[in-house]
Amino acid sequence: MPEVPGGKRAGAAALTIGALGVVFGDIGTSPLYAFRETFEGHSIAVSEANVVGAVSLILWSLILVVSIKYVVFILRADNRGEGGILALTELVVGSGPGRRRGTWALLLVGLFGMALLYGDGVITPAISVLSAVEGLEVVNPALHTWVIPLSVGILIGLFAVQSRGTGAVGALFGPVMLLWFGTLAVLGVLRMVGEPAVLAAFNPLAAISYLGRTGFAGFLSLGSVFLVVTGGEALYADLGHFGRNPIRRGWFMVAFPALALNYLGQGALLLTHPESIHNPLFNMGPDWSRVPLLVLATCATVIASQALISGAFSLTVQATQLDYLPRPTIRHTSAAHSGQVYLPAVNWLLAIGCVGLVVTFGSSTSLAAAYGIAVTATMGITTLLFFVLARNQWGWSTARALAVCVPFAVLDLGFFGANLFKIPDGGWFPIVVAVVIIVMMTTWRTGRRAVGERLDAGATGIEEWLAALPEDVVRVPGTAVFLYSRPRTAPPAMRTNTAHNHALHSHVLLVAVKAAPEPHCPGPSLCVEDLGQGVYQIEIRHGFMEKADVVESLHSLDLDRAPFDLEEATFFIGRESVIPTPVHTMAGWRERLFASQLRAAAPASRFFGLPSSRVVEVGSQVEI
Repeated sequence: MPEVPGGKRAGAAALTIGALGVVFGDIGTSPLYAFRETFEGHSIAVSEANVVGAVSLILWSLILVVSIKYVVFILRADNRGEGGILALTELVVGSGPGRRRGTWALLLVGLFGMALLYGDGVITPAISVLSAVEGLEVVNPALHTWVIPLSVGILIGLFAVQSRGTGAVGALFGPVMLLWFGTLAVLGVLRMVGEPAVLAAFNPLAAISYLGRTGFAGFLSLGSVFLVVTGGEALYADLGHFGRNPIRRGWFMVAFPALALNYLGQGALLLTHPESIHNPLFNMGPDWSRVPLLVLATCATVIASQALISGAFSLTVQATQLDYLPRPTIRHTSAAHSGQVYLPAVNWLLAIGCVGLVVTFGSSTSLAAAYGIAVTATMGITTLLFFVLARNQWGWSTARALAVCVPFAVLDLGFFGANLFKIPDGGWFPIVVAVVIIVMMTTWRTGRRAVGERLDAGATGIEEWLAALPEDVVRVPGTAVFLYSRPRTAPPAMRTNTAHNHALHSHVLLVAVKAAPEPHCPGPSLCVEDLGQGVYQIEIRHGFMEKADVVESLHSLDLDRAPFDLEEATFFIGRESVIPTPVHTMAGWRERLFASQLRAAAPASRFFGLPSSRVVEVGSQVEI
């Protein structure tokens, strides 16, 4: 926990407020559209019984899915302090004998869940900003034509400032969201005072009665009720940023009470003014409050969008570290926090997707049809992985694991089933995004394995290679650093360079960079072995949440005793190009896709933080 003036209590308060800005941005902006979509999206009559029943469904969804499933249980499934479906997947199937027993299926399921989150990352900024700006129609219906242009402008501005980093803006997130949640609570209480009948929603029988009375339309409305819990996965993914206790305090002390009060207040409003269903949140306060509420809501949605964008950056870096995606261009935007990164390609792909959704769908109501299917599928996958974790690693009995996970699975399946009917109306979009990403990940993984097998086929042990060095090879002064992922093997770049130039530096460092299946590397991160003849094998290990900086790691060596000079060292890296062959390792189109991924990957020199003026790339062609 960071030091904060005022001691541990102040530090806990600071982390809790900070969590409000990052962790609960998505779930905190759901009151803008979730209640409205439950009725208008499914043509359900706004009657007293239906309103109380819908509020009951919303309250018990927040209690069962977010409070119990995620905050109480899932937050316990941390991978050395980190959360999120990728961390959970690596925790379940990571290294060791488990993967050899066929847990590749669980790995694929977990990766698909991660891919689904990219679809969520595109839709959330679009629907959040659009629903906030639609408040203009409540302020003045004549402003309707400004909704789309203003939403597009806000989104473009948001993505344009990503390259500056989120550090300075992030300091404002917590207080603004605290004000937002406080406003939600106050609006809810003011409306509930006049209509205490809405408190009947705390009785779960009201939710059951609602589903029985509304029939199939009521079941389909679960797809909209689900919008109130869409931030559950984001809550889990941000575990490593704030820790379990600040997230739990932020939820139970601020976010959950504020959301519950506001949904109750929206229900109370509709009991007396059913015509307000078109935009209940903006109709909750007096007329003079609508413009300030519009401004505050827009700020809250920008914050929620920022959290999803930053999450997409972090998720991509994690996947890259674990070699599921090609290396992207990564720019670190903070000298103090390695986790604050900017990925230009990911940023502008998200921007194009968000703007395209706003222009294509045109309203938050239409976008709501595309929202939910990805998150429900991911939540179901999280439940499955949690069950495996509890059984295999926590030692839970089958009965205990089933007693906890089956109710969660029933909820997940119910929400998923309701969201399936959204697919023709836009729910196909996040599925298409997920399929494209999973194809890219599996193609990259398979292609990398094929390249590795071809390289291994011609590999030579370093001791054997040194012993067979021709007499005409001259050992020139200086230090050469060869990056190669297979320890104790002569790197192809070194073999090629020596064969062509008939020279080898007097000091050679063979550096293998390995990403551990843990978020932070356990134990020593640097291992050095003297192989003789001035050659050293160095293995650098890092967690998949950590930056792989080769130069910084090498500088941690005992330079007083090391006989080489890193300041003048030349870094040699291999760059393979793929040649498809008639004997296909993959389908022809996937081989071409892999070749394009290799070409598009950022240079290893940039990814590993090598000094560009002292890098030599040695190309080689590999048949697959």
